[in-house]
Amino acid sequence: MPQKKSSDDLRAELQSLADTLEEVLNNASDKPKAELEKLRNKAEKTLKEARVTLSEASDKLVDQTKEIAGHADNYVHENPWTGVGIGAAIGVVLGVLLARR
Repeated sequence: MPQKKSSDDLRAELQSLADTLEEVLNNASDKPKAELEKLRNKAEKTLKEARVTLSEASDKLVDQTKEIAGHADNYVHENPWTGVGIGAAIGVVLGVLLARR
């Protein structure tokens, strides 16, 4: 569930950034310079927050991928013939799919 929360946080931050940028672009000629500067600062803050969230999500994804790869490696070392069988089955399925093209 933490991954879902992080994904939702990132989506919300990116949506907020997009909304702010759209507001700046749509109203650039109508707004006084002080208000445009305020909107620009808001967009920069949101962008920084989105980058932090994206970095954290990326780090979590890398850690999860390494953990899953480690589990797969351990499983194949403990059950080599099962690993060979799974690999062969995947090869057959891919061969059939590629032969149909």
